[in-house]
Amino acid sequence: MTNAALHVARTGLDAQQERMRVIANNLANVNTTGFKRDRANFETLAYQAITAPGAQSSAENKYATGLSLGSGVRITGTARIDTQGTLAATGNALDIAIEGSGYFQIELPDGRTAYTRDGSFSISPEGKLITGDGKPVIPDISIPEGAEQITIGADGTITAQLAGETELSELGKIETARFINPAGLQAIGDNLLVETAASGTPQVGAPGEEGRGGLRQGSLEGSNVNVVEELVDMIETQRAYEINSKMIKATDEMLQYVNQQL
Repeated sequence: MTNAALHVARTGLDAQQERMRVIANNLANVNTTGFKRDRANFETLAYQAITAPGAQSSAENKYATGLSLGSGVRITGTARIDTQGTLAATGNALDIAIEGSGYFQIELPDGRTAYTRDGSFSISPEGKLITGDGKPVIPDISIPEGAEQITIGADGTITAQLAGETELSELGKIETARFINPAGLQAIGDNLLVETAASGTPQVGAPGEEGRGGLRQGSLEGSNVNVVEELVDMIETQRAYEINSKMIKATDEMLQYVNQQL
């Protein structure tokens, strides 16, 4: 049974090491636009039932609690915490933040649609609205050369003053998507997420309608990582890792004692 204790402590080391990696990733992305922190979720492994609760202890009596021995712990997954990050004014007309739920839609090179909270957009040489690394925004929006006073409304409507015209012209409308279970979206890097069976299908439409958050021009959403909270979690994880290490050492000393004395 002492060997089983070594296995249990090993699962604790593995789980705490993975949790530390999650925390490290959160801290590394503390300044990433639109980043949402992850939380590691734990669950127990299988139990060995030595004595079942309610089993007969004698002809007249039954065990009140029974005896079950656990086999350790594991991380079942990471949950993305989708709380709103702090909005910071940038003064850039093409920086957009979402106030509330929803994601911008981005076209990937393979034709798939990805989703992001990062609204730091630019204009391509062809006049298309794109992300910082050149991926086009969906739906396709063209901004003519020489357009001035670009305005993006809370509902996603884009207007601008075009050369030779006295009135503002509507150039298009940004649409956002929301999901029943946004935590089910899969992160693929580059501030992008993709749809999965767990997230459900996207509900696309105008910002500010049907639960989708409105847009704020000239602002970007910061990450929702709380550095103090992450540091506290890091210390807690480190202590748990040390305790599991001491458990392995203590179990090893017990086995060594048995081998020397018997």
